Amino acid sequence: MFVTCPSYIKYSLAFAFSLIIFAIYGQTYTLPIMHINTKDKQPITSKSVYISGTYFIVDIQNPEMNVGSEKMPKDLEIRGRGHSSWKGAKKPYKIKLAEKTPLLGMNTHKHWALLKFYEPTVAGMQLGKILEMDWTPSTHPVEVILNGDSLGIYLLTETNRISKNRLNIYEQPDMNEDENTIPYGWLVEVDNYMESNQIIISENKVRNLLITYHSPEVLSAAQKTWLVDEFTNITAAIYEEDKTNSSWEQLIDVDAMAKYFIVQEVLDNSDGFHGSFYLHKDLDDEARWMAGPLWDLSCCQRQKTDYTFRMKVSYNFTPHWIGELLKDEDFCSAVRNAWEDFYPQEVESWMNYIDEHLLPYCEAFEKEKRLWNYTNSETLEKRISNLKSALVSNIEWFNIHLPQGIMNSVNSFDLADKRIVKVEYINMAGMRSSQPWKGMNIKETTYDDHSIITSKVIINH
Repeated sequence: MFVTCPSYIKYSLAFAFSLIIFAIYGQTYTLPIMHINTKDKQPITSKSVYISGTYFIVDIQNPEMNVGSEKMPKDLEIRGRGHSSWKGAKKPYKIKLAEKTPLLGMNTHKHWALLKFYEPTVAGMQLGKILEMDWTPSTHPVEVILNGDSLGIYLLTETNRISKNRLNIYEQPDMNEDENTIPYGWLVEVDNYMESNQIIISENKVRNLLITYHSPEVLSAAQKTWLVDEFTNITAAIYEEDKTNSSWEQLIDVDAMAKYFIVQEVLDNSDGFHGSFYLHKDLDDEARWMAGPLWDLSCCQRQKTDYTFRMKVSYNFTPHWIGELLKDEDFCSAVRNAWEDFYPQEVESWMNYIDEHLLPYCEAFEKEKRLWNYTNSETLEKRISNLKSALVSNIEWFNIHLPQGIMNSVNSFDLADKRIVKVEYINMAGMRSSQPWKGMNIKETTYDDHSIITSKVIINH
């Protein structure tokens, strides 16, 4: 016999079920909550078409960071983003606010991204700031509720754009025909995906170079011709056989490229010179292309046995330029100089930053794992510990295997078993000192097996 359940029991059961769901997937309030509602609760299915909606942010821990409210939300537009990440169950999103707003202590912008919560991204972006790259995006973990459904933890992230509060350089207009300004105000990406806003040039006899232009967004014929010629010339200069000439340095800033290389090596990020490799150029008579801003960072967390671009990964990848740059003594010298500013004095504070900016979210991460059915049961605390161990291991490996360039008289990978007994710096007048001279130096390192490595060092201060 079928018995009808009284309505009050139905409501009681529904309420109890909702409490269970909240306990499993609900918000922990240990980090800010970003509520997003699309118009008519439309699903977000496109990576190119924005749909309108509203948002508000509630930060229980820091209520001064709240933005809008449930009764008075703010307007936005939202769409999908990413390539392989868009194919996953948990989607990344691109957000355009109706008004420029400083979100969660970050700078005032309209354009933001919601990226997968990923510890190496937080760590790597901070490393870019420690190395004082031109500009590095900031991130902040948030819990996201989209149209009433909990999506777990995301990284609310500043996006790579030219603007006063971001990459603060001159931005030339779309469809520019002025030959005097076409060479300046660019933001491009060495890409690993085919895009419509892209040029393709030959890097060498076996592979091409895909350059996606982000700013300007729409090119005139003159702009496109200039961009093709520019990266054809850059690539030819990098591949010159005479590495003592270093003519590529007239086009690319060697110090910025050295810092970019250090980030990729310390993180062991295989995509570093393969894709999401941004370059920008300001307006100045001596302007050169600068590596950065950083984007899409990962950490393989493996035992390093070589430079990252030479090590195998589970997918096909093409490291552009870096193999040739490491043959150039000026580049290797710039890497060593930048490394001296980082190692070892900045390592401990970097590790502390990782703890301080990730450990508070351990409880929220447990709900994240259940929500998205993580196959890896490790706690966030364990993941952070593993990441830090990998980074420290990478740092120590790289410190032993600093690139030596064409003036190296011994293979740098043989240095681990050698002990330095003396280091001297020789200036252009032939004078020797245990400390480098201002300007050009020849650094002479003597090892306990009597081998000597000489390298060029430039001291600007």
